[in-house]
Amino acid sequence: MRMPGGRAVCVAVVLSGLVLAGCDEVTSAVRGAESVGDKAAVCAEALQIIDLSADISPEQVAAEAQEKGRQLLDLGSRVMDQTVKDTLFDIANGYLDLEERKIDHLRNFSGWLERNLDNLDKLRQACF
Repeated sequence: MRMPGGRAVCVAVVLSGLVLAGCDEVTSAVRGAESVGDKAAVCAEALQIIDLSADISPEQVAAEAQEKGRQLLDLGSRVMDQTVKDTLFDIANGYLDLEERKIDHLRNFSGWLERNLDNLDKLRQACF
């Protein structure tokens, strides 16, 4: 059975639309997978940078604060997930704040450490 010319064109247009819709879905899935991969990579790198524990010395943290803050800001700017981004920025700002006011914060290091351990917990929850 032959289709009249107009019907054949309509069928071709409909089929090409389905192919394009399929391409959009594949592209969206690839972007989603890349975003998850980026999130996982950023989270793994951030957890290596942060490396906080209850027995860390205030002097050690203060000595590394500026560099860690800069690295975390960079990671935050690379990740798409808003919760991870916000948490990384919070932790980075904590490090940078410590760097700016070393003397004041070294006196209240336990408070700084507690806040950043809470932020670290938020980051872990957002990452996993």
